Amino acid sequence: MEAAFLPAQQHFSLHALTASRQDGNAASDSPVTDHTSAHVTPLQRLRTPVWLYDIDQGRVLWANEAALGLWCSDSLEELRQRDMAREMSPTIAQRLRQLQQDFRLHDRSSTELWTLYPRGMPRTVDIVCTGWVLDDGRMGMLCEAIGESMTDAVTLRSAEAMVHTPVMVTLYSVRGRALYRNPAARATVDHPDAGARSRVLDRRELRQIVEQLHRNGQARATTQVSTSLGPRWHDISVRLCRDPVEGRQVFLVSEIDITELKQAESRAHWLAMRDTLTGLPNRSFVSRDFQQRLDGLHASGGEAALIFIDLDRFKAVNDSLGHDIGDRLLVEIAQRLYATLDTDDLVARLGGDEFLVLVSNRDGDIERRTRQLVRRLQAELGRTVMIGRLQMQVTPSMGICRFPRDGHDIDALLRNADLALYRAKEAGGNGVGWFTPELVRIARERIQLEQDLRVAVERHQFEVHYQPRVQVGSGHLVGAEALVRWRHPRRGLVAPDVFIGLSEETGLIRSIGAMVLEKAARQQVLWQSLGRRLRISVNLSPRQFGDPGLVDTIARIVRDTGCDPQQIELEITESVMLGQDESTNRALHQLADMGFRLAIDDFGTGYSNLAYLQRCPISTLKIDRSFIAGDDGVSPLARLVITMCRMLGIETVAEGVETEAQLDWLRTQDCDEYQGHLCSPALPADQFERQMLTMAGPA
Repeated sequence: MEAAFLPAQQHFSLHALTASRQDGNAASDSPVTDHTSAHVTPLQRLRTPVWLYDIDQGRVLWANEAALGLWCSDSLEELRQRDMAREMSPTIAQRLRQLQQDFRLHDRSSTELWTLYPRGMPRTVDIVCTGWVLDDGRMGMLCEAIGESMTDAVTLRSAEAMVHTPVMVTLYSVRGRALYRNPAARATVDHPDAGARSRVLDRRELRQIVEQLHRNGQARATTQVSTSLGPRWHDISVRLCRDPVEGRQVFLVSEIDITELKQAESRAHWLAMRDTLTGLPNRSFVSRDFQQRLDGLHASGGEAALIFIDLDRFKAVNDSLGHDIGDRLLVEIAQRLYATLDTDDLVARLGGDEFLVLVSNRDGDIERRTRQLVRRLQAELGRTVMIGRLQMQVTPSMGICRFPRDGHDIDALLRNADLALYRAKEAGGNGVGWFTPELVRIARERIQLEQDLRVAVERHQFEVHYQPRVQVGSGHLVGAEALVRWRHPRRGLVAPDVFIGLSEETGLIRSIGAMVLEKAARQQVLWQSLGRRLRISVNLSPRQFGDPGLVDTIARIVRDTGCDPQQIELEITESVMLGQDESTNRALHQLADMGFRLAIDDFGTGYSNLAYLQRCPISTLKIDRSFIAGDDGVSPLARLVITMCRMLGIETVAEGVETEAQLDWLRTQDCDEYQGHLCSPALPADQFERQMLTMAGPA
């Protein structure tokens, strides 16, 4: 059974039938007392089709002769066997449930325009529907077809569309009384007479809609409305029009449920503001909500502190244990961070192992509160973390700046907190740096230095100086260490400790290192042509070993300069050995196969591991100056290193020798070579030739 409904004035009908049910007459006067025979003589005689419909079962229980004709049925029994619910659309089924509810709660009848489909042929009739309590207490529906409709095709199809559309359409009087609701709109209210005033939840938006109506005759809004399912988001359009029944001005309201879209937008917004790994707010959240908090503090005269947190040596966790373990560590740290903060503090993950905390003042002493929080954070974040069977521990470095003293917006505070964090990292990590204006000057100088350094690489402003390497026993010059110097156009000669660290950070060390090696190789060729066979040592940085083209670059330098690789020693740091992977190990053996000697520089200052002395083709070990004995001649660590190298067949070179007493002590320990100011500082190549070549032993 399909139907199209037009708005109609609701009224009660079938008064005679109602009376017959109440006067206690024979059961044959009631269409529901005997579902099998149901002989109701007065109703059967009516030319008006009348039938009783079981809404729950979707079947006709009884029908008079006229109704059998309307339904094209030969008998009541045949009509009762039809499953009308099977081919009924969900919209019509919903409408019947609405009528059933109205019958049960409000004892109302309804005049409807239905299109029936007996034997598949459409017949449009006006029907009065009245609630009828069945024998088992369920609510059925007594239907009275009062005449076939002469409605034209366009009107009929528009009525059908009004029934099936998901758009909720309601006609309200100017006082907000509901005059008509289509099935979609009726499904959203508990009571058919629910008015317009209780529909929109936000009173301010309701006033705006009314103002637009008075001003323009129409209005539109996206707002939350009250429905039978609870608050929902609807896109509402309202127009002034005329009631076709009474001619009065009314409001026609159409609504589209966009709750799912709103929820999707809300979810997308939440995801846009959240870090997917830890669930903490992200950088976008910082830009918006941190700034809103600062704006509120500015208006109230409050203060705050921004804490920039970075985990020390977190990269080593990812490199050695894998990113999965690193991610699980970050999740644990994020949970501890969130649990340590007070409810009014804001926290976010900026990315990687960087976190941000905004602390607001309560009692006016923001610095004291911040220091207390920092101590708690250091204790909590520094506790041992168990990931599976792995026991791990990380330490936090923190940079802190204060609002409004150190900045008035989140961008300025972020920059300054980052500068303070950099200072904490420079101090060795696991500490706290507080922002001072001096850090801005240092940062600007560093930026300028980086710019100058890039220009220096392009314009070849670097020189190579050479520090002698001397045999401890004979005092003969046997080699030199090539050390880079920067001839700055304004600052003059710049020592390597000023720019080497920055070169490492920026990656410029690769270009600078290749340049130094090439200059040293050409110098070796030149000195050899003069009859001086000197071994030249050149430093290779850890960053250079991260370059997969390092070996090819060095091979090219050998071809271009014609140098003798056996007379060049490549110095590497212990950090290269510590982070040794297959590619590093392969590069070291390739360089050794090319004829280069390999030396470990500044031995003892890093994570010394004697195992790599046997695994790798190391020829020389250079003892750091801090291990060389003072004038008292006591240095047990240096003695141990020299003895160990003698056993392994590795040459030893003592660095930073400055006194004759230190040199005498090295002689007693059978150290092979030394370098230091006792002999000479590093010199330009021409000075080295004039002053030092006379010390050289036999070629």
